[in-house]
Amino acid sequence: MKKMSVIRVLSVLMLVAILLALSACAPAAAGDGGEDTGGLLGSSLGMLLPIGLIIVVFYFFMIRPENKKKKKAAEMRNALAVGDKITSIGGMVGRVVSIKDDLITFETSEDRVRIEVTKWAIQSVGKPSEEEPK
Repeated sequence: MKKMSVIRVLSVLMLVAILLALSACAPAAAGDGGEDTGGLLGSSLGMLLPIGLIIVVFYFFMIRPENKKKKKAAEMRNALAVGDKITSIGGMVGRVVSIKDDLITFETSEDRVRIEVTKWAIQSVGKPSEEEPK
């Protein structure tokens, strides 16, 4: 639902920007004698305004949220601890055994298979799981 409203806002803003750009490029009316009145829409500023508006919209609706998402993922990866249950970007699930700089070693099963990956390959972190007694 929220995504649809963002798409609607973006489409309306793009339409307004296109209309402003077209009105700035339109030739003078026949009754004006072809003279430029020096108004906002007749100047080069009037042509740059829609482009600036598009850049601002892209920043607030696309670039800024992506940067926040990247920062949150980096914080999650830096907060990893031994014993955390993780999922890699490849879908492998396991428990963290050791952390060295950018390398993380985790066990994937009771067979104690250990896999070493870089921190950026971790997609999500779960709660440490309690081992069930047999």
